[in-house]
Amino acid sequence: MSLLRVILAIIFPPLAVIDKGCGSIVITFILTCLGWIPGVIAALIILNRGEEY
Repeated sequence: MSLLRVILAIIFPPLAVIDKGCGSIVITFILTCLGWIPGVIAALIILNRGEEY
């Protein structure tokens, strides 16, 4: 996870996961609309999971 991605995940979570696929973007966007903190948490989890595989 790069520092730029982490900062982007905190500011606008859906933009941070733009290259992870449409499903990730939609899930992160919905969670961000429901509350900023769930969107940030989801984005960080998706970004962290992407590096393991």
